[in-house]
Amino acid sequence: MSDERMPVQLAAESLSVDPLTRQYHGVLHRYFRRRGIHANDVADLVQEVFERLSRPDVLARVERIEGYLFRTAANVATEHFRRRQVRLAYPVSDHVEAMHRGEEFTPERLAEGREELELIVAALNELPERMRNIFILARLENIPRAEIAARLGISKRLVEQQITLATACLADRRERLR
Repeated sequence: MSDERMPVQLAAESLSVDPLTRQYHGVLHRYFRRRGIHANDVADLVQEVFERLSRPDVLARVERIEGYLFRTAANVATEHFRRRQVRLAYPVSDHVEAMHRGEEFTPERLAEGREELELIVAALNELPERMRNIFILARLENIPRAEIAARLGISKRLVEQQITLATACLADRRERLR
């Protein structure tokens, strides 16, 4: 086994993300590339893995650091693919592209934007309360799934399911209105 793949053995009092970063940076880079993630996104995903590991007391609670590191990487990859899927389902609209080009917003465009916002709010209000709350916490407030689960006293898997269902419901509503 190469040094690169050997598990990091750290004393509990000296747990730090730095040795993990040095040892697993290249490994995680290859891990994400083998899963078909574009090279432009890989560095951000590797950084996200180490950012999650650097949260207070995470490493102190983990028995098998290498296993936890790769489970975290798998979760980061899954979330990356989900975000990409949502971006494909909701392409950038003309008014956002116009904003990037620096065009002025006409009164008609502002009215269209307000109307679209009202439709989004109406669609959100049609969702069951728990699903709506979970979706808002995850997508609008960017609260981690685990934190949402802890706040609501439900499993992380249920949080993921509710977000997926809410996204599908909103996409379906959007298609019906087109």
